[in-house]
Amino acid sequence: MQTPVHLIPSALGELFAEVNQNGYITLADRYGLMAAIFDETLTKEDKRSIDRLLRSVCRGKIKLVNELSMIR
Repeated sequence: MQTPVHLIPSALGELFAEVNQNGYITLADRYGLMAAIFDETLTKEDKRSIDRLLRSVCRGKIKLVNELSMIR
């Protein structure tokens, strides 16, 4: 039996805003996205936002950093 994944309602929106503002995605952000993909209650809008974010990474507009977080 699999445990269902439940995201914090505003988590994805905050993640997208932060990544787009900073221009990079951290390791913790990537784990959050991985958990979001397994959430069966994602809206179509959330799925499209994840797709846009991944395309931006593939195109080099958003960089991947191997830091857990980039708190300064």
